[in-house]
Amino acid sequence: MDVGSVMLVLAILGLIFSVLGLQCFVSLLVIAGWVFVTVTLMMAGGFVLLHNVVGDTCVAMDEWVTHPQDHTALDDILPCVDVGTANESMHRSEEVTAQLVALVNNVIVNISNRDFPPGLQPLYFNQSGPKMPVLCNPLKPDMSPRECASGEVDFKTAPGEWKKFQCQAKGPAGKEVCTTVGRVTPAAYNQMTAAASISMGLYEYGPFLMNLQDCTFVRETFTSISVNNCPGLRYFSKTVYHGLILVSASVMVSIVCWMVHTRQRSLRGKQE
Repeated sequence: MDVGSVMLVLAILGLIFSVLGLQCFVSLLVIAGWVFVTVTLMMAGGFVLLHNVVGDTCVAMDEWVTHPQDHTALDDILPCVDVGTANESMHRSEEVTAQLVALVNNVIVNISNRDFPPGLQPLYFNQSGPKMPVLCNPLKPDMSPRECASGEVDFKTAPGEWKKFQCQAKGPAGKEVCTTVGRVTPAAYNQMTAAASISMGLYEYGPFLMNLQDCTFVRETFTSISVNNCPGLRYFSKTVYHGLILVSASVMVSIVCWMVHTRQRSLRGKQE
């Protein structure tokens, strides 16, 4: 049952009891009414507080988004680096990605895909069979995007493709020798897939992390909240606490009317 329904029930009961002269029931309703008024005023105070908090928060977000160079209240909570530093971090992550890809491909081309004589250990581990595909480097030397060439595998498909070239091996760690056809030992396969996984993480999530670092993602989120949510929150919180105050005032007026009517009825009864 909502606040309006409770107020309506109290008003109707109070009117009926006061008309019938049931002073005892009117007194009980007066007590219940004051309790209801107190609770309603407390709820109104809570929504006033919510309205002020929402308003101040939205204003702070607007100032932080529209004036990124000024010192605002959110700067101490959301320390952001400048765009130049963020771009430098992004460039370094791209360099690491390219270097990891080059390292993996160097192992594939110069070790796994070559047939060494048995005496050239540790380069020789009895590798044999079809050649392994190299890993696609998604970046050109100038760090611009690059399309994968034919015969290359990307970060997502590399583990599955390389698994086909894994041999069964035996021997101590670091000196495994293939006992079946294959171009890579299980230990080397795990290291290569780990490097590919790290490269994929840097390449795919680097831009998102940069947006977090220079607060671009936060600014976009705050802008969306400010445009889509703040007006509604302000309006509805204001409407609710205005309604609660009106309900409280109505109940107080009703209580006074019950008491006055009951007293007048009692005085008329004594005069008669």
